[in-house]
Amino acid sequence: METKIMKKKQAGPQQTCGFVSYKTCLISPSHLSRHLTSSSLLSLPLERLFPPMDLRRRPPKPPVNNNTDGSFRSYQTRTSDDDHRRRTTTIAPPPKASDALPLPLYLTNAVFFTLFFSVAYYLLHRWRDKIRYNTPLHVVTITELGAIIALIASFIYLLGFFGIDFVQSFISRASGDAWDLADTIDEDDHRLVTCSPPTPIVSVAKLPNPEPIVTESLPEKDEEIVKSVIDGVIPSYSLESRLGDCKRAASIRREALQRVTGRSMEGLPLDGFDYESILGQCCEMPVGYIQIPVGIAGPLLLDGYEYSVPMATTEGCLVASTNRGCKAMYISGGATSTVLKDGMTRAPVVRFASARRASELKFFLENPENFDTLTVVFNRSSRFARLQSVKCTIAGKNAYVRFCCSTGDAMGMNMVSKGVQNVLEYLTDDFPDMDVIGISGNFCSDKKPAAVNWIEGRGKSVVCEAVIKGEIVNKVLKTSVAALVELNMLKNLAGSAVAGSLGGFNAHASNIVSAVFIATGQDPAQNVESSQCITMMEAINDGKDIHISVTMPSIEVGTVGGGTQLASQSACLNLLGVKGASKESPGMNSRRLATIVAGAVLAGELSLMSAIAAGQLVRSHMKYNRSSRDISGATTTSTT
Repeated sequence: METKIMKKKQAGPQQTCGFVSYKTCLISPSHLSRHLTSSSLLSLPLERLFPPMDLRRRPPKPPVNNNTDGSFRSYQTRTSDDDHRRRTTTIAPPPKASDALPLPLYLTNAVFFTLFFSVAYYLLHRWRDKIRYNTPLHVVTITELGAIIALIASFIYLLGFFGIDFVQSFISRASGDAWDLADTIDEDDHRLVTCSPPTPIVSVAKLPNPEPIVTESLPEKDEEIVKSVIDGVIPSYSLESRLGDCKRAASIRREALQRVTGRSMEGLPLDGFDYESILGQCCEMPVGYIQIPVGIAGPLLLDGYEYSVPMATTEGCLVASTNRGCKAMYISGGATSTVLKDGMTRAPVVRFASARRASELKFFLENPENFDTLTVVFNRSSRFARLQSVKCTIAGKNAYVRFCCSTGDAMGMNMVSKGVQNVLEYLTDDFPDMDVIGISGNFCSDKKPAAVNWIEGRGKSVVCEAVIKGEIVNKVLKTSVAALVELNMLKNLAGSAVAGSLGGFNAHASNIVSAVFIATGQDPAQNVESSQCITMMEAINDGKDIHISVTMPSIEVGTVGGGTQLASQSACLNLLGVKGASKESPGMNSRRLATIVAGAVLAGELSLMSAIAAGQLVRSHMKYNRSSRDISGATTTSTT
């Protein structure tokens, strides 16, 4: 049973009976009795424990309408005073079970520990004597009875002490009499002030409001589909198959996304893109497309042909710098390239019961007598796939088998994977205990910097070189041959070695590779290994001219499949003359694209190194890579 205790407020020298504020304390009988057992409370007189108080029914709330007599205004004043006291009063710590003990907790524990062990020793000693003299154990004296009671009492206390917090919380939840006064506040009556005031209200900064959603009016059928997508009735990924219209599916998905997130997607274009072309091959669940500007560097004079190199990038100075390198190379007679190797790799990981058994697989795969059989099995996957080599390495009882094959004009990851799958199925006849863990065991190695790609190569391995005359270095590149050679040695070679670089012995090969990859529909993630490059510079002709070369062992490109089939990327490939599969020789277009990438990298390396040697890097970036557009109106103000 809960008792509401209300105190009258003292008003100056006179006692007033009007209730200005109330302090409500909800006390459970169990908690009250637990505190009354304390010797410190029993020693106090009853008047100290229970001072005179008035038990009255809570007065009704005042009307919310604004009266003309000022009563409503005075109520607001009292309420504001109570709120102020509620915010400024510190929160009393919650009571603990140990507060009811007459002695400090550590002294109480010491007493009960001593009592428990001393009584236990006494009883064991007495029972030993009874056994020795054949005295019945159930016959006890008053002293022994008291000792047994003390033993049980001390045991119960010690058991409760180690779990006192748990027992207290458990009993509080079970009885519903927890000393949590804040939970018993009537939130509707804001005049009540509890014994434990609530925590002060802390102002929290809010996030800026999202931009308003700009949506177009949709047909009634599309509105119903949008609601179904939001409610989860129709999965978002199934819109294309359900509607049969990829553009409409993207529009509905976009509208549902805006409503769910509350964020506008204005600025991300939706119209002007062929969504049918990406279905099932390029992108799932589209809601628009990204616009990336495409610049042209060139003409790049490479192997006697001129190429206008498309570069999709948002980095200022990149296209201009590459274009300057192309100009210096063009005036000097152009560059030449050589494809050293053309082979895509895939390396599954298989496991055996022992390392000896894994070694037997390695010997079988690398035996020249078995290579022809493996080639026939592998080449069944495609008319363009041709197995070139098989290399196996052992790690304990695990075997990593690296297959390398030519893939025509395709980049070839899917093609080589299908061939590897055929070989693994064939090997199960001779190695039935072989457990295929994964079709890729990272010994390939795809989209990760790896020494195996740097040494063995992956995709197209290309070297590209040019001789730049000394006068061109001075007039066009604004530097000297000696400065370029020294900077290349200290920066690209020694500096990269100090940094522990893996295939990064260059200035910025990845800049050009990424830009050409995006423009021509390649996989941007394969920029990781495709950008592995070492740039070499050497003074020739008695120091008058400079020989520059880039060696790139793992350029992974293709002219068919994937993003190369999209309209924009296909146009860029057509600009280079390498669109689609080669009709003359399978793989010629993809190899030519790899040499163009290497030639563009050579031009970019030459120009950037010259800018650094001449001290023009910062000045050129400040001129071409800094926007002078006034965007102050586009900035959003942050709320505090």
